[in-house]
Amino acid sequence: MGSEREQLIEILSSVRPDVNFEEEEALIDDEILSSFDIIAMVSEINVQYGIEIRVDDLLPENFNNVDAILQLIERMENE
Repeated sequence: MGSEREQLIEILSSVRPDVNFEEEEALIDDEILSSFDIIAMVSEINVQYGIEIRVDDLLPENFNNVDAILQLIERMENE
């Protein structure tokens, strides 16, 4: 799982290099990411993972930290 996590952190860091995605646990709750950041990240994730994150999935709990985003990706891959 480590390499998948690292790949995701690379994608997220390409959008927001100033954020420590390893450490942050409240990316949305602490208003670290803007809606524009989320859209850019979702676009990158959709392309990289060949999935389609839907508007219904754009919930704070799905994007608060790397593990939550990974869980979302896994759910999308299994659908």
